[in-house]
This record gives sequence, C-alpha cells and structure tokens, in this order.
Amino acid sequence: MKSKSFLVILSLIGFIILLNGFVSENPYFIITKKDVEVQHPKGFPKVVYEFNNNKPTPDGFILGRYLFYDPILSKDSSISCAFCHQRFAAFAHIDHALSHGINSLIGKRNVPAIQNEIWQKSFMWEGAVNHLEMQPLAPITNPMEMNEELPHLITKLQRNPAYIQRFQRAFHDTIINSEKVLKALAQFTGLMISNNSRYDRFIRHEDTLTSMEFAGLNLFRSHCENCHKEPLFTDNSFRNIGLVLDTLLKDSGRIALTGIVSDYMKFKVPSLRNVELTYPYMHDGRFRNLEQVLNHYAKGDFRTDNFDKSILRIVGLNETEKIQIIAFLKTLTDKTFTYDRRFADPTLY
Repeated sequence: MKSKSFLVILSLIGFIILLNGFVSENPYFIITKKDVEVQHPKGFPKVVYEFNNNKPTPDGFILGRYLFYDPILSKDSSISCAFCHQRFAAFAHIDHALSHGINSLIGKRNVPAIQNEIWQKSFMWEGAVNHLEMQPLAPITNPMEMNEELPHLITKLQRNPAYIQRFQRAFHDTIINSEKVLKALAQFTGLMISNNSRYDRFIRHEDTLTSMEFAGLNLFRSHCENCHKEPLFTDNSFRNIGLVLDTLLKDSGRIALTGIVSDYMKFKVPSLRNVELTYPYMHDGRFRNLEQVLNHYAKGDFRTDNFDKSILRIVGLNETEKIQIIAFLKTLTDKTFTYDRRFADPTLY
C-alpha cells in the first residue's frame, strides 16, 4: 500500500511539473523581441508617438499588459482599463452607450476604441490629452471611472511582490513610480496596430471586395472621406456634425476645453476601423447601429448653426447607397487585430 501511495504521489508531482512546463510555454505569456517591433504599415502616415525614450521591450510590454488588465489601477481595485476597453470590441465597450466606473457609476461619454494610437495627435473626445503616455491619467483619476490618485496607486504597486519583480525586469531597478507605469501602458497600447482588415488586404492586392463592397468604397470616398481619411479613417480633427445637445448629459464638446464659441458641439472624428465592432456610436452612444448613423447624415436634419458643412455631401443618400456603404465599412473589421494573442488578458490563461 505504501509503495502504491508513493507512486501516486510521484505521479502527481510529475503531472504538476508537466503542467507548469505547459503554462510556461503558453504563447499568451511569451512575448519576444519580434512581438514588440513597431510596425510602420505601407501607406500609413508618419507616426506622432515615436517611442522616444520608451523603446518597447518584451518585459516592458508584459508589464503594461498586466497593468491594463489589473483592477489595481482603480481606487477600490474593482475596475481595470480592460473593463471598458474590451479586446473583442477593438478595445471599445461594446453595447454600452456610456463608460462604467467604480461603485456602478455611469460616465458621460462613450468609450472609444484603442487602435493605432501612435498616429493620434490628441486623445479624448474633446482632445484634452495630447500625449500617449499621459492619456491613462484621464480615466485613472476621473471620479466617475477609476477615481484613483497616483500616490495611492504607486503605494499599492510597491506593496505587491509580483509587480516589484515585473518593474525590475522592465526597467532594471526597483523604483516604481508613475512615469514607469505610464511608459509601460504606452508600450502596450501603442503596439495595438490594426492594419490587416479585408480592406487592407484589398489595398495590398491580396484580397478582393464584392461588387456591393466596392460600390460602398467608392461612395465612401465621395461622401465620407473628407473627415474619415484613408488609411487611418480619421483626420484627427474636431467636427460639429449637427447633433442636438443631450439635455441630460449636457456635453457640449470641445468648447468646454477651449472656451471658443465655434467649438460648441465639436468632438473628435473617430477612426472607422473596426467600426462594425464598436457600437453604439457618437460621443454619447446615441446611435445603436450603423444604419442610424447614416440615417442621421442622409436626412440632413442638423440642429446646430455651426455644423461642419462638409457633411452636406452625405445628405440624400438612398437606401441602396446606405447599404453599400455599410457593406464597405464592415470590410474594415480586422480579426487579426482583435484575435492577436499579444493583447489577451494574461490572467485568463
């Protein structure tokens, strides 16, 4: 009996060793130098954030990934970045009109997707942040989102043995501070590059579009590209598209930042990449689907005096044309990006 028990124990030990060996080889935990090479897709413009003084490294990226998925960044350790920025939704908050925060608080704006951040000149719907490394400060310190203070966050990280090791590996010293937190997050989010949709493969002559999708592309270029410029599908500008002010949220856009009257109801032009996955739409999530978005433009019922006149190009689209444009927009869905193992939650595997 003793010998049998001993054999059982040995078998269990062997199984545990084997299991640990499997986990250590799990690709979701392995990030190589090749994985953190910065892509510069052909045809894309010059990047805005060049990773100066913050060159991505495997350990820096891994640290940023852990921070992104860890609710430790919120005051009560209940809300992570990934809580609102969901991988399967191109890191937007699918089906939620407004952001969600600690204590079940509801924010005032729709959660934008995270993709191709290194080409953006500014962040947030009104452009309040103009540097990739500073962007996480907005949700971290927002009382309706994470409601955390940096000194408290740093104290929590300094007390966590796992993070002490991760910061040591990423930055080669034991100092944990806000600068390193923000740099690690920038390495992770800055490498979220979407450039392999069917549209991209069509442009590279690696794929084809259906006749409906191709008709939609031509319509898009005629009616929509003034604001949503290829290949990023945004010009990073701020526009008033004739939306009436929501009387509950009372969000008047960029004017609150600049104080300039002409900035009333101006919001950042979002990228349309992966737009099929990032519903609902607009700064307040008022439109639940792409049909409603196009109906807004096609009707031409613009409720503000200073709306951007370029949107008049879209007025009068018929039903067939709207269907064709939507068919094209769906070719911007990049499954290579949304399924990229590098951006998966490391705590799930």
